[in-house]
Amino acid sequence: MKIILSILFCMSLQMCTQVKQPEKSTSMENSTSKNNPYYSRTDRTKLDVPNSEWKKILPEDVYAVSREANTERPGTGKYNVYDEKGDYYCAVCGNHLFRSDAKFASTCGWPSFFEADKQGTTYKRDSTYGMERTEVLCKRCDSHLGHVFNDGPPPTGTRYCMNSVSLDFVGDSEKDAK
Repeated sequence: MKIILSILFCMSLQMCTQVKQPEKSTSMENSTSKNNPYYSRTDRTKLDVPNSEWKKILPEDVYAVSREANTERPGTGKYNVYDEKGDYYCAVCGNHLFRSDAKFASTCGWPSFFEADKQGTTYKRDSTYGMERTEVLCKRCDSHLGHVFNDGPPPTGTRYCMNSVSLDFVGDSEKDAK
């Protein structure tokens, strides 16, 4: 029954909101950080930036998902089946969100994690589209990342279903090279 509900949920999300997908680049890092004065992977200071400012800074697809809570199409995100070791950060502000060790292969069509950085994420009730869900937001910039569900694997039983476009990835090999 959970599988059927998961499939129906994924299909309904696909029909409700679709975002133009970013082109894949050779660098796994999102281009968001290049012209973004608020982007930092070390500063956890809460940001209070109006959407009018974010709209000037962020690429259209990142803005649509992170600031307007749209959803990328299932199975299209660059991190959906990505399995390199490293860390995932908020594509909008650079805040740490997930470690790759908490990522697992799910069949929902989006990158899934069983655990989030408690210092990097916050949650709110989401009743859109006639569903009751828990939205996951970046704790630093309040950007929409995805949703969390209670159908994940052990040890937590949770599934953080995230939009790839909301994430930046830095591999362990990149950190070791610096």
